[in-house]
Amino acid sequence: MKKILIVEDDIKIRDELSLFLSRNGFSVEKIIDFTNVINEIMDINPDLVLLDINLPNIDGYHICREVRRLSDLPIIVVTSRDSDIDELMSMNYGADDFVTKPYNTQILLARIQSILRRTSSVSEVLTVKDIHLNLSDSSMSCNNVKVDLTKNELKIIHLLMNHENTIVSRNKIMDVLWQSNEFIDDNTLTVNINRIRKKLELLGKKDILITKRGQGYII
Repeated sequence: MKKILIVEDDIKIRDELSLFLSRNGFSVEKIIDFTNVINEIMDINPDLVLLDINLPNIDGYHICREVRRLSDLPIIVVTSRDSDIDELMSMNYGADDFVTKPYNTQILLARIQSILRRTSSVSEVLTVKDIHLNLSDSSMSCNNVKVDLTKNELKIIHLLMNHENTIVSRNKIMDVLWQSNEFIDDNTLTVNINRIRKKLELLGKKDILITKRGQGYII
């Protein structure tokens, strides 16, 4: 499941876009505090950023330039500014695409999918603590040992690895699993966590998935 980060200060637009993207199979994160946007973007580490230019406290062009300096993650500028100069500036600062408001959500979705297809080959494998998570064939490997993962195991370990060194709550994991439209309960999560632990042990990573009692899990 690809993760989209929305950097938009208009609450109505942000919430409507978040709902639309969630319904189309994306994991969605939103920035609501604009005091430390660049660090938040890098911490969240999304697959794509939807970036408004007119933001409080900070200029969107500055965000685009700094994120591009630090990372190759795709950026689509979504803004009410519609001049050729704005589009040119966005591209010069490293944006992958430029969309003006009001926009057709289906066209925006098509542009997101197009960019993600172009960049997917770069992000097919996620590596954390010498564990290689291959999203294309749903497997984990380490030291030439490979184990296959179920769909839910892949979702859980992908979420945990994307939040390396950060506690991820059971509720957050449950939210991700619920998006599969399968029945998920607390016991199902525990069973999946235990299966992931056993597979990590096969890779020689016995104590890497830690339970924080009352808080969640951390890698």
